[in-house]
Amino acid sequence: MSEGSLEAPIRRPIPWQEDAFTNPEDLDVGLRRVFDICHGCRRCFNLCDSFPRLFDLIDSSETGELDSVDSAGFKHVVDACTLCDMCFMTKCPYVPPHEFDLDFPHLMLRYRAMEFKQGNVSTSLIQLTETDRNGKLASFLAPFVNWFTSRSNKITRFIMEILTGVDRNSELPKYHHKTFGKLDRSRRETNGPATTRKAILYSTCFINYNNPGIGEATQKVLSNHGVETKILYPSCCGMPQLEQGDINRVADNARTITAELLPWVDNGYDVIALVPSCALMLKFEWPLILPENQDIKKVSTATFDVSEYIMDMARQKQLRSGLKKIEGGVTVHLACHSRAQNMGPKAADMLRLIPDTEVVVVDRCSGHGGSWGIMKSNFETALRVGQPVANKAVEANHSNVVSECPLAREHIVQGMNQLGGSKSGKKVAAVCHPIEILAKSYGL
Repeated sequence: MSEGSLEAPIRRPIPWQEDAFTNPEDLDVGLRRVFDICHGCRRCFNLCDSFPRLFDLIDSSETGELDSVDSAGFKHVVDACTLCDMCFMTKCPYVPPHEFDLDFPHLMLRYRAMEFKQGNVSTSLIQLTETDRNGKLASFLAPFVNWFTSRSNKITRFIMEILTGVDRNSELPKYHHKTFGKLDRSRRETNGPATTRKAILYSTCFINYNNPGIGEATQKVLSNHGVETKILYPSCCGMPQLEQGDINRVADNARTITAELLPWVDNGYDVIALVPSCALMLKFEWPLILPENQDIKKVSTATFDVSEYIMDMARQKQLRSGLKKIEGGVTVHLACHSRAQNMGPKAADMLRLIPDTEVVVVDRCSGHGGSWGIMKSNFETALRVGQPVANKAVEANHSNVVSECPLAREHIVQGMNQLGGSKSGKKVAAVCHPIEILAKSYGL
């Protein structure tokens, strides 16, 4: 048997359409095989709460081994997984091609697919993941919705907590009446250094409904360099549904979005996803869910994370000069779903292009985990997992704290505030994504 971590990890297609995938007995065999390996290894003890829960479950059993653990206890372990992929990408020595063939995140996904098939996912949680429907309604009523969901509105947040399970103290994203699609500013410099490039901005549900400023900053930076940009948003990538085990819904979304993106890709356009979770879906998860779909593979290979795209332009000497110092420095958090794309710290590399600006990098999990971290059952755990990130941001004492994941950024700032804010008491700037910092440095 060879030692682990000596070869590049590979991901196997997800056999979600096979009966055995959601068969409780077959799944239990798979869980016990993997959990026994994890219990003997323990390298992932400090990544997320799944592993401490697993180890405590086994250690406190009658024999101290997996043979005396009731399978009913496994749900507590599964519920703590945020599908961040960091165990697979950075810690586990037994991922394929190792003969143990261990893929912990996709095993957790398999359990959730079983729960979804059995109807054991709460209705309120399913409704929260309907990001397009919710976004359309909330954007139309944006001022009222933002008032209703504000943490300062204790009465409505208490009601919301009772009805939906969303913790009253969790910071929720705001909605904008003018979605990113309505703010299309596609003018470009015809003499820019990157006029040969054309890109579709897949805006994602979050940018479209909750933070169009990130999309605007991206379009300004690209247009300033001569890149032709078009905004396209057919629907959500399916990450919220993936988290709940509704893989069939993800597959449907993948086919729908691919059908709209493919003609543009065939005409030479790159695809830029503005949120790392969505880039991960297009680049990696979709091809694993529908491995025989050649159109999805084609769109996947044409997809870039926004920071990755900027750094590709830099590599080809297609970036303008003229970047100006950012006062107060920048702390940048590298999101788990950016790291899972195995592309390197592109956001940090991009910000280091800015002259005379201190950049501090934080590459630990924020603890947020999408919709996972806002739920009452998880919120305190999410803050605890993210405390090292908040600690480092407070210590850096920068005016700008950004993350590749906008949701993670708000969670980090909330953690910082619980620690008393910045060391000097200065207020953290509203800018939340690295591309907004680059746009500011260019004076856009």
